[in-house]
Order: sequence, then C-alpha cells, then structure tokens
Amino acid sequence: MALFALGLNHHTAPLAVRERVVFHVERLRDALSEIRSGLASEAAILSTCNRTELYLAAEHSPVAVADWLARYHSFDPAELARYLYTLPREQAVRHAFRVASGLDSMVLGEPQILGQMKEAARAAESAGTLGTVLHKLFQRTFAVAKEVRSTTSVGAATVSMAAAAVKLAARIFPSLKDQKVLFIGAGEMIELCATHFAAQAPARLAVANRTTERAERLAHRFNGEAIELKSLPERLHEYDIVVSCTASSLPILGKGLVERALRARRRRPIFMVDLAVPRDIEPEAGELDDVFLYTVDDLAQIVSDNRDARRSAVDQAEVIIEMQVGQFMRWMQARENVPLIRALREQGEQARRQELERALRLLQRGDDPAAVLEALSQGLTNKLLHAPTQALNEAAGDEGRALTEILSRLFRIK
Repeated sequence: MALFALGLNHHTAPLAVRERVVFHVERLRDALSEIRSGLASEAAILSTCNRTELYLAAEHSPVAVADWLARYHSFDPAELARYLYTLPREQAVRHAFRVASGLDSMVLGEPQILGQMKEAARAAESAGTLGTVLHKLFQRTFAVAKEVRSTTSVGAATVSMAAAAVKLAARIFPSLKDQKVLFIGAGEMIELCATHFAAQAPARLAVANRTTERAERLAHRFNGEAIELKSLPERLHEYDIVVSCTASSLPILGKGLVERALRARRRRPIFMVDLAVPRDIEPEAGELDDVFLYTVDDLAQIVSDNRDARRSAVDQAEVIIEMQVGQFMRWMQARENVPLIRALREQGEQARRQELERALRLLQRGDDPAAVLEALSQGLTNKLLHAPTQALNEAAGDEGRALTEILSRLFRIK
C-alpha cells in the first residue's frame, strides 16, 4: 500500500480552476465513498478556497486517482493534469506538516488551515475512509502544527503595511472599536487598509476621494460613508484615524488644517498614516502635539523587521518538520515490516512444532531423553538456518557480499 498526496493549490492553479475543483461539504461523504470503493483503501479530502488535496493510502497509481478527480469535476484529465502535483510517501508527509503549520498558505502562518485539516480528518473518519495510516498521519500532523505554533513565531509577525498600520493604531488607542476611521483615496492600498481596519469593527468608517463614485463603492463595501474631498477642512476633526494614499502631486492635508482639527477635537490625538509618494500629509503636521504620523517608509521598516523575524521562525519550523518527517517515516517502515516479521515468526513456530512432535514420539517410544533433546536441538537449528545458509551459498559477486553483510548484522556475527 502506497501513501501519497495529490492535488492543486494557489501555487499551481488559478482561481478559475481552483473554484471548479472544490468538494462541497454536502457531497464530500459520497466522494470519499467513491474513492474507497475503487481507488484507495484510505482517503481524506482537504478542500478550501486555496487548495484541493487528496491524501491517500492506495494500491492504485496516482494516475488513476487524477483521472477520477478530473471526471468527478467534469474536467478533461489532460487539462487538469497541468495543475496537479503528486507527492509520494515522505514528500506527502512533509507537505501535510507544512500545510497544517501555515507554511504553504497565501498568508504565511495563517491559523485557519489547521482547523480545515481537522475537519477533513473528521469527515474521512465519519465516511469510514480514515484507516491506520491516515489516522496516524493526521494525528502527527496536528501535533507538529501545534509544536511549530507554540515554539516559533510563525503567524505572529506583521506582514503587510495595512496590517502594520492597524498594529500601530492599536498602540495609540485602547480599542479600535471606539474609533472613527477616515480613508483618503480609493485605490488598492486604501482598499487593503480598509479591509484590515474594518475587521476591527471601528465605530465609524468613511472614504474621501476626488471621484465620489469610487468613494461610494468602497464605502458601501464596509458599511461606511462617502464624503467629498473638498469637505475635509470641515470634517477632519471627526476622525481619530486617518489613512491617506492618493496620486496627488501636492499635499492634501497641510499643517494648518491638521492644527485646526486638533483644536476642534480639544487635543484628542489623531493617528495618521501617509502611504502616498509624494506625500499626502505635510511632514510638519507630525511635529504637532497629539499627532502620530507615520509614512510609507516607517511602515516599510516595520514590515521588513517582521519579515526577518518571520524568516527565522520559518527556518525553525522547517527543522521541527524535518525531524518529525523522519520519525513518521520510521513508523511507516516499521509498519510495513509487520507482515514479514509475522511470517518469520510463523515459520519459526512451525519448525518448533514439527521438531517437538517428533521428539514426543521418540520419548513415547522409549528412546533415551538425552538423545531426543540432542536431536530436537539439532533439528531445530538446521531448519532455522537452512534458508539463510542456502541463500549465502547460492549468492555470488556483489549480491554475495551484500548478503554476507546483512546476515552478519542479523545474527550479530563480528
């Protein structure tokens, strides 16, 4: 029985392909039953927005499974094959450990994938397709992911400017849920920042842009308000957090405007992030008391520092994973040797019974007990050593030397 993983993910397939190869929850049990009935004795399916992967212990080749996967999702097998990867044995184990630890995710270290893998294991168990090998694999996978997350800082560091802006704002205000946030601009960076801040459920969110229509579209996404750019002098004081990123060649917020807003706020602090190049906010505004102004360079340094920390954490995680892969493969090897060990013991037991029965007959006939025991021991020794002795006599050349070394190790002959 071979262990392997087969699938596609955000590294190998575009969204248009990934969304066609999703296994919906309501059909997952039937899909697993199909696999079990003709392709694999053990199977589990991990299906998320970023990946669809099948973990299998099977007698059939991965090609047969890939063909089934294509047919199941109404794909031409040759077309789908362009996006698939097949990972045998050790590679499959390593991949499962890395996926669960968040090392193979779009966002490095994200925690959701571990829960999704646990769901995949539960679904397989419920469908009766989680056998000894996959059960051991998933249990080991969850333990490795826990070790990686508890002993390294993977998933803990800030990895984008938008996330860094939220982190910095949280240092200024006890709770972002009580703050009002203003975004100036409506481009991709502002959209990303709005997504991160909206996740903190602020009290109010507004978007100001030269094109009102774009401001309204973005504000609508986050249940916010669209305001005209020209109204900023009258409205700026309403907001505790201001994030700006436009293509303006001149500053949009000058020191004087910010100073007036502070007076209207009665010196309550304003947190400002200027991600524009050239800058949207006059640098002198940052010199005012109660203004916390960060530029794109400030945030880039934070992100860079955290990337370094993350890189070190990834290196630590990879060491943990590699060690655990070795342990799992040793378990696999030991399990694969069980039938051979059982056969050896049965053969030895058969030889023992035959010699014992012969000895008992001789004793019942009245033969000398000492002579019977001598014959018993000689007969048993001859039976047990006949096969290896014959193999050694028949082997020659490299085969003979290899067999000599193996037998020396087996029988501990120096």
